[in-house]
Amino acid sequence: MERIKFSKSEIENATYLPGFFPGMPDIKVFDYPISPKENYKMLYERKVPYWLPSFNDQQMFAPRIDPDNIARVQIFEANMLAPEEMTGCPDKFGVPWVYVPTAGGSMVEPGSPVLKDANDWPDVIQFPDVANWDWAGSAEANKDFVNTDKFLSFTFVTGFFERLISFMDFGDAAVALVDPDQKEAVKSLFSALVDCYCDIIGRAYEAYHFDGIWFHDDWGAQRAPFFSLDVAMEMVAPYIKQVREFCHSLGVFFDMHSCGKNELLVPAYIEIGADSWSGQDMNDKAMIYDKYGDKIILGIEPDISYNMFDPAAVPPTLEEATAAAQRFIDKYVPNFKEKPVLMGFFFGPPGFDDYLYEASRKALDALV
Repeated sequence: MERIKFSKSEIENATYLPGFFPGMPDIKVFDYPISPKENYKMLYERKVPYWLPSFNDQQMFAPRIDPDNIARVQIFEANMLAPEEMTGCPDKFGVPWVYVPTAGGSMVEPGSPVLKDANDWPDVIQFPDVANWDWAGSAEANKDFVNTDKFLSFTFVTGFFERLISFMDFGDAAVALVDPDQKEAVKSLFSALVDCYCDIIGRAYEAYHFDGIWFHDDWGAQRAPFFSLDVAMEMVAPYIKQVREFCHSLGVFFDMHSCGKNELLVPAYIEIGADSWSGQDMNDKAMIYDKYGDKIILGIEPDISYNMFDPAAVPPTLEEATAAAQRFIDKYVPNFKEKPVLMGFFFGPPGFDDYLYEASRKALDALV
């Protein structure tokens, strides 16, 4: 099919949809030449998309059927959580979570871990009966929600290290990864989790037919990773890699959603075979892009900031916003075929999104 060139009507005929979160501004929807879903898939297929995909081109999907999503107050489906439901509850392994309003999320109440020693997990950890979850009922309830022209991202909120933390608390979980007396038990637990996670993902795919998965496993804090690259490669990456391989066997793209200053661990994300990793902006994205941009799709933020949730924030001027958008285009589009990138945020300051859309449409067209 001949590629459709940019027309000003794409911006002039834009509409708006509600934002993902309470307090988030409406999302601008341009009169796209192809659907955001198709455009996003072109990115993952290493083709030249029509415009730079951003998080706004996805529809996050975290259904109630998985108790983790309710426990962690991470529901994105047709029947969203009511305020009175945001209390936390047991996850799918029966571990209780407590909602922390000031953080806007939940955590396992520390001090009483269900697992003291990783070697005891076969006698302590009860795996969920995934086959008896009401998949048909959830599919029916969400049939309109998942019928979207956006890239449907199934959110899997608790990976492997995070799961170990939920069982053992953070300190003991970190020790278990390197303790010679516990390492093999951790590996056998993670192997069992692979089977459980793939069972869930497979049944979810049959029910909802999503396009990609956001697989959450945070590996770092604000200043450094929680563990070394060697530990990541030995203890965690091989098991996530098995989940990624299963996702790819379904035709599902795999985003490694891992927070923290984890630039030292990027080789592990690559070893996993993750299609993309956005990471947080405390990471040295310029270094990561130069060193690894041809091996993994990176989500990168522009060099301009604006806190849309702060009513006192003063937005950049239109000139500053459009200049930042042009700098992003100049830096990342010329090498897009070799090093594709994702616009790794939801909103730019006023004027940024319009300019970036038009400029990226034209610049990407020039690459074809």
